[in-house]
Amino acid sequence: MTDDSTQAQAQAQAQALARPAARSFLADDDLTSAEQREVLELALVLKSDRHAEQPYAGPRSVAIIFDKPTLRTQVSFTTGVAELGGYPLMVDGSLARIGTRESVEDVARVLGRQVAAIVWRTFHQRDLEQMASFSGVPVVNALTDDFHPCQGLADLLTVAEHTGGLTARGPALAGRTFAYVGDGSNNMAHSYLLAGALAGMDVHIGCPPEYAPRADILARAEAIAAETGAAVAVHHDARHAVAGADAVATDTWVSMGQESEAALREAPFVSFRLDQDLLDVADPSAVVLHCLPAYRGKEISAEVLDGPRAVVWDEAENRLHAQKAVLTFLARRSLADAADAADAADAADSADSAASAAGATVAGARGPGLEEEP
Repeated sequence: MTDDSTQAQAQAQAQALARPAARSFLADDDLTSAEQREVLELALVLKSDRHAEQPYAGPRSVAIIFDKPTLRTQVSFTTGVAELGGYPLMVDGSLARIGTRESVEDVARVLGRQVAAIVWRTFHQRDLEQMASFSGVPVVNALTDDFHPCQGLADLLTVAEHTGGLTARGPALAGRTFAYVGDGSNNMAHSYLLAGALAGMDVHIGCPPEYAPRADILARAEAIAAETGAAVAVHHDARHAVAGADAVATDTWVSMGQESEAALREAPFVSFRLDQDLLDVADPSAVVLHCLPAYRGKEISAEVLDGPRAVVWDEAENRLHAQKAVLTFLARRSLADAADAADAADAADSADSAASAAGATVAGARGPGLEEEP
């Protein structure tokens, strides 16, 4: 047997062992526009009453795995799971070494039989997708190199709260302009493109040409924008990106795992620093966001970060409410899917029983010792 056929056989066997995939949140566009709005509305409910939903009452456990450093993500997810009635089961990624010590598929199969959901902060999007494929329980992206969708939701919630985007029917962001300046190839830029377009916002990315968003992700955002009436654009002049924006966001120039490149990476971004001069070209009431940690004097000036238009502390709090809303949304979908599967199984059993009964009736009508003619 060739190596290729052996690998194909192994993949087929692994897929056969996979449980039916549950609804997960791996990238911002795993939600439709209507579902995104539903999650944001639920986040507002949970912000006003932090114990309004108890999907993990029991308590049921939620595995929370971190392969990257964390503060806000760990605190918000552990607090959130507890407030949803569950038990946050922390897993140290440096000890588990998922994908190295043990395959993602095997870990997924084990966790899926023991926990209600999995939250994973890791490097590779593909690993997260495998976890979702093989675990059979909802999986939530707590950050990968490609996307940071929970932060994207929290930021939309924050913008809605501070720019008059809250209506009697919940957040309404369509028609607003969201600008991001900095590394256009990082996870925050990618999430802003997708999440903003889903919300019907015009999204402007300001970045150096060599740090532009990934072409395939930009194409996904453009397709969404065409459906929601929004627009996405990439500018290589920061002032063009920020002009007239209702919200302006930035992020560190050196993401986790890129520390050795810090000195080389800073020079291209200097003209994209979010300082007062740049903020002045945005809408006069524009708010400033930063997912944190922030480095004053680098990607953002202290004057802006600590100024009256920065809403970063509300933004940090809203991680908690947005993530609780995501977990609740996925738990509801899992229950609905399980009910549908049970109904389908019952219907199949009823059909089999009816067919068996019909067969028995026909056989009885022929009488003993009679056989059907060929």
